[in-house]
Amino acid sequence: MAEAKKVVMTYDGLKKMEQELENLKTVRRKEVAEKIKEARGQGDLSENAEYDAAKEEQGEIESRIIQLENLLRNAEVIDEDVLKMDVVNLGSKVTVLDVEFDEEMEYTIVGSTEADPMNGRISNESPLGMALLGQKVGATVMADTPDGEVAFKILNIQK
Repeated sequence: MAEAKKVVMTYDGLKKMEQELENLKTVRRKEVAEKIKEARGQGDLSENAEYDAAKEEQGEIESRIIQLENLLRNAEVIDEDVLKMDVVNLGSKVTVLDVEFDEEMEYTIVGSTEADPMNGRISNESPLGMALLGQKVGATVMADTPDGEVAFKILNIQK
């Protein structure tokens, strides 16, 4: 069997996944088991929408538990303390300037499993994340976006 691909993430990302897994196993499993029990008490299961919904929810919870366990088993946590401060790394908070629109934005570079672009957390595997990695303040990078190639200038790097 082939070795699973390592999942690169920050320490914060690892902790959040561990907390989610714990919640799914200890809280959500019990909640959905109770829903199934209540739905069974309503009689005929062949036309019981509550039962069907609870069983579907149970399947989603179990799938997510398996997914999280696999991600955590293959997690490679980046030690942010040993990373160079003067270049963009995983875990870096980067302020960039969209050169075309003269607009400043701030992103935190995270592993793909931690990405949340709507909250400024972009994946190290995204076009902009890949372009920024290893670069220093003052560098201008090009990133392929859905709107074409965009130039970003790095204004600041924080850990």
